Amino acid sequence: MDTGLKFHWENLYTGKSEQEYSWFQTFPHTSMGFIGQFNLPLNARIIDIGGGDSHLVDALLEYGFSNITVLDISARAIEKAQQRLGRPAEKVRWIECDINEFEPEPGAYDLWHDRAAFHFLTTEPLIARYADTVQRAVRPGGYFVLGTFSPDGPKKCSGLDIRQYSRAMIQAVFAPWFRRIRCEETAHVTPFQTTQHFLFCGFRRRR
Repeated sequence: MDTGLKFHWENLYTGKSEQEYSWFQTFPHTSMGFIGQFNLPLNARIIDIGGGDSHLVDALLEYGFSNITVLDISARAIEKAQQRLGRPAEKVRWIECDINEFEPEPGAYDLWHDRAAFHFLTTEPLIARYADTVQRAVRPGGYFVLGTFSPDGPKKCSGLDIRQYSRAMIQAVFAPWFRRIRCEETAHVTPFQTTQHFLFCGFRRRR
């Protein structure tokens, strides 16, 4: 594991309330819109990558999904999410892991969601490894929702460099394994009243 990167995120998640983070959303409307479109059964195997203390897990539980996994590099982020959820956190599988080292079982998930991790991968080997991990983890016919910073978005986030993506760039990375269903550009207004431009795309794993 990149200990420097882990230290960065553990430190970032210490000493602030969730409303003090740029990515904070009270409800993940765009993500849930994509997920709702797929008509998944409530026992669908869902993983949220870089979920941290995101409220996506809250929304999924409220909707009735019962097989949810949240992965994050930061133990502190996971702890904060568990504290917020209380007893319902026991229904979730929590994985403390660097996405660059995650080794899921083949076909382990019906849906892979990521609004937080992929755009922090800025080298070709890491991007290729991520794509290979996703295609291995999502079952044939399963789904993949990816939110990244668009070409109009920020060039840095949380003190780290990121990579911006257009529709064509995302398609080029994942087309060998996934069929793109649709993409949607969104503007996220941060708690500091600044605007971050995102591109969300939904894909289906080729059979």
